[in-house]
Amino acid sequence: MDLRDALRIIEEDFVEALRLAREYFLHNFDSTVFFYAPGFIHYEVEGFKNTPLSFPALSITGEHCSLRCSHCNAVILKSMIPTLTSKELFEECVKVKEHGGLGVLISGGSNPRGKVPLEGFLETIAKIKRELGLMVVVHTGLVDEELARGLAEAGVDAALLDVVGCDDTIKEVLHLNAYVTDFERSLKLLSDYGVPAVPHIVVGLHYGELRGEFEALRLIARYRPAAAVIVALTPLPGTEMESVAPPSPREVVKVLVAARLTMPNTPLALGCARPRGPHKSETDRLAIKAGVNAIAFPAEEAIAEATSLGLKYCFVQTCCSRVHIDATSRALDLSISTKDNAV
Repeated sequence: MDLRDALRIIEEDFVEALRLAREYFLHNFDSTVFFYAPGFIHYEVEGFKNTPLSFPALSITGEHCSLRCSHCNAVILKSMIPTLTSKELFEECVKVKEHGGLGVLISGGSNPRGKVPLEGFLETIAKIKRELGLMVVVHTGLVDEELARGLAEAGVDAALLDVVGCDDTIKEVLHLNAYVTDFERSLKLLSDYGVPAVPHIVVGLHYGELRGEFEALRLIARYRPAAAVIVALTPLPGTEMESVAPPSPREVVKVLVAARLTMPNTPLALGCARPRGPHKSETDRLAIKAGVNAIAFPAEEAIAEATSLGLKYCFVQTCCSRVHIDATSRALDLSISTKDNAV
C-alpha cells in the first residue's frame, strides 16, 4: 500500500487501521509474536526470567560520544559494558559464550561525523563470528562504503541505525552536520553490500513532536530492510529532554501501523527504547492489536492481549533485531521459553 493511502486510513479510522494491519500480519506471517528480552536489561514475568549475559550490550567507546544528542547525551552508554580494545571485546564475548549467551550488541558513541567507529574492530567481529559462533548485531550510525564492505566481510547478523527524516532534527537534536540524504545513502550501501539492515525510527525524536518519521519510513521501505524497529522518545534524566512529554501511545503505534501497511512482508518490532509505566502498557497492547511481529521487554498487557487474540508467543533472550530471522524462518528451537496460546 502507498504511504499516502496508509496515512489516510489511519487518520480516518484508527481502529480499522489496527484491524487491517493485523490482517496483513496474519496473512504474511504465522501467528507467532516474539517477545525479546536480551540480558542488558533485567526482565522477569510469570514463567520467564532473562539472564545478564544472554545478550549484553558492549560499548567500544566506553561512555564517550562526540555528538551528545539532545535526547541521549551519552546516558545510554553508561549502562553498557566498556570494551575499548579489540582484545577486551573478544574477551567479553568469550565470557558470554562460556555463560551460554546467544550473542552481543556492539555499540558505542558517535564520532563528529555521526559514525560509530567500528572499523578498527571488524577483524575481531569476524573472529567472534568464526570462533565463537555468537550472534553479533552492531549500532553503526551513518555508514560509508568502507564500513558497509567491512560489515559484510565480517558477517554481522544485523546493522542497526536510527533513520531520521527531517534535516532540522538531524542538526538540532543529533547535533550532526548531515542531511536526510546521508541516512538514505547509509541504507543504500547496506543494501548494496548485502548487510542485513534493521533500521529504527524514533517516534517523537524532535522534542516529542513528530517531524520526519513518515519520511524516514518512506526511505526505509525503498530499500527493503531485513526488518524495521519502531521506538519512542524516552525522556532520560541528564538530557535536554528529561522534562519533554513523549509522543502518546497512539502516535507511536500510528507509525507502526503505517510501517505494516506499507511493508506488509517486512518483520516489524516495537523496540526496547520507549517510555515505561502506563504508557508502555498501552503502547504494547496497541502494538499487538496492530500485528507487530515482536516486542522487546513486553508489558504484561501485551502478553494478555496476544493471548486474547489467540496468538502464539515465545520469549527470546536476544536483541529484537533477530526478528528478521525468527519471523521469516519461524525458528523456535533456541532453547527458549515458548508458550502456545493458539486457539
